[in-house]
Amino acid sequence: MTHSDQSGGWRGKFSAFALAFAIFGVVWFFIAAAGTKLGLWDWRTGFGTLTMGWGPKIVMAALAVSMIALLVSLVAAPRKRPFILALAALLVAGLSMGRLFAARENAKRLPPLHDVQTDWAHPIMPTPALVSARASTGAYNEIEEAPVIADGAKGNWPGMEGRLVSEVQEEAEFDPERQKKEVSAPYPHLETVVLPSVPFDMAYQAALETVNANGWTIVTAEPQEGRIEATDTTFWFEFKDDVMIRVLPEGESGSRVDVRSVSRVGLSDLGANAKRVKLFLEDFEARL
Repeated sequence: MTHSDQSGGWRGKFSAFALAFAIFGVVWFFIAAAGTKLGLWDWRTGFGTLTMGWGPKIVMAALAVSMIALLVSLVAAPRKRPFILALAALLVAGLSMGRLFAARENAKRLPPLHDVQTDWAHPIMPTPALVSARASTGAYNEIEEAPVIADGAKGNWPGMEGRLVSEVQEEAEFDPERQKKEVSAPYPHLETVVLPSVPFDMAYQAALETVNANGWTIVTAEPQEGRIEATDTTFWFEFKDDVMIRVLPEGESGSRVDVRSVSRVGLSDLGANAKRVKLFLEDFEARL
């Protein structure tokens, strides 16, 4: 039998194409992210159009081509090479589709929150400097004293629209009856840190050092006001979330610390802001 026969002829080539197409479906998401990181396009194109728009369609097409290749590989001999290539393509495309489906279901499972803080009774509000910094990047999520879930939540989260963000955050926070441990919860429990024996100046300095240690970009730092505002930027798509920290005196020689974290864009943050606040407070207390 010739080498050409062993390869399966056009059926082998079609299976090889299916595998290359399936691998391209995986690489596509890295192209979308890398292009954003390199400044070839903005996040709206990289995340919105290429990742969320075209990405699933490419993976679905790769999955369909892989299934056709698998059927074609079985219609005649030799079957081994075409079948192995088609099966590999189907596995790659299937795993990609599975990851996309899991991510979509996880997004629907988590509430549409992009604004969390430790004390909604006395919300931290932004300075004009932070408002200006947000506006300069096209941020459309406003920072309000008592924000409500936007009407855009109707599609994936029916019944959530119009509800107070503070109430939804409280409901989403760690529940020992539903979750095994807080560190793995999408929305860990957040509360004001009260330090009865840590002076205000020391607490503020530790908070500022923690911000710097995290590599966040400081927008404002006002020691007399006990205020720090900083921006955390994600690596690939460079999404910007703003963190507001408030340090106040407590009693004769103590202090209290509150934190608020808000995304500039997006309806749901998949728990990113809550985890950021939790980790910041843990690092802050460890530093003290």
